[in-house]
Amino acid sequence: MSVFMSNQRQQKPTLTGQRFKTRKRDEKERFDPSQFQESIVQGLNQTGTDLEAVAKFLDASGAKLDYRRYAETLFDILVAGGMLAPGGTLSDDMTCTEFCLFKAQEDMETMQAYAQVFNKLIRRYKYLEKGFEEEIKKLLLFLKGFTESERNKLAMLTGILLANGNISASILSSLFNENLVKEGVSPCFAVKLFKSWLSEKDINSVAASLRKVGMDNRLMELFPANKRSCEHFSKYFTDAGLKEISDFARNQQSIGARKELQKELEDLMSCGEPLKDIIAYVREEIKKNNISEQTMIGLIWSSVMSSVEWNKKEELVTEQAIKHLKQYSPLLKAFTSQGLSELTLLLKIQEYCYDNIHFMKAFQKIVVLLYKADVLSEEAILKWYNEAHQAKGKSVFLEQMKKFVEWLKNAEEESESEEEDAD
Repeated sequence: MSVFMSNQRQQKPTLTGQRFKTRKRDEKERFDPSQFQESIVQGLNQTGTDLEAVAKFLDASGAKLDYRRYAETLFDILVAGGMLAPGGTLSDDMTCTEFCLFKAQEDMETMQAYAQVFNKLIRRYKYLEKGFEEEIKKLLLFLKGFTESERNKLAMLTGILLANGNISASILSSLFNENLVKEGVSPCFAVKLFKSWLSEKDINSVAASLRKVGMDNRLMELFPANKRSCEHFSKYFTDAGLKEISDFARNQQSIGARKELQKELEDLMSCGEPLKDIIAYVREEIKKNNISEQTMIGLIWSSVMSSVEWNKKEELVTEQAIKHLKQYSPLLKAFTSQGLSELTLLLKIQEYCYDNIHFMKAFQKIVVLLYKADVLSEEAILKWYNEAHQAKGKSVFLEQMKKFVEWLKNAEEESESEEEDAD
């Protein structure tokens, strides 16, 4: 018995070893790249231009062929008809097919049908998602190796895929490749791509996708450094019939400039620069960047409130805020020369006190301080109270302001009756 058992124990390792080797050998025969390409090319040649049949063939082949290992080969064939060598030329040592994206008709309808083929394939074989995105990035780097018509078709397809959410807008980073940018391939391709994307989705959806991956501030990189200006970008895309993209980039640039300006203001305040110097600097920036007073007062408020470490205790933070704002009231006063700017400031204060819970009870005290410092007028406060306030914390803030508003109204009535008496 014990001899039999020890024989069993000795045999086990050799058995698993043999089985393992056989499986490896089978795999090599079954998953050979040239065989994989032959199978896909043959299938495409048989189904021809019927894209529904192509989708069915690809769906069924996934069960027999190793898509996971040969994702790049598969996508190269579907796009270019065969395997692509570095640079974008077709490898001529294997059979190719005429039934692929690059040989298809150059119109949106055909490109949408091709997008559906990729969409179905990736929905069915989820693991292809990452490989597909890598493929698109690679194809964009190969643009110079393709004909103009092939580039156009790829641009249209990419726009549709972006609109459908099949790929992420991070693939656009390939277009910032130095050689593509230098030769003007990138902006030209981007025009076609955005036209296609905007034919499927609106500019807000496009903007959201770009923001999600930090591409919203990088579009200028489609041009060489010496042409990387808002004016050049705007003219190029407007002339190409893409004013939405031009306006979006302009807006992004001004948001970027505002962020930089706010940081600069915070630094000046932290360094304890004299207020008259800060005021002079802000006036210069308004002129230089064509910023409205309303936008500027919002930036100043944010900078003033960010330039200090606030106490976490509610009862102490109000005292701290009053002291801090008293110091900066001349700066706020310098940029509230219009009623609309005062109202903007009031709404910013409301928003700030609502978003920073420790400040909820400080609202009224801040407004009264700024009224006394001649930053906010009674007209602006009454307009805010009666109609122009936001919904954020409305009931709390209106309740806080009730007595002061009544006092303002009485003071107004008294001064009116005094004027009448004088008449």
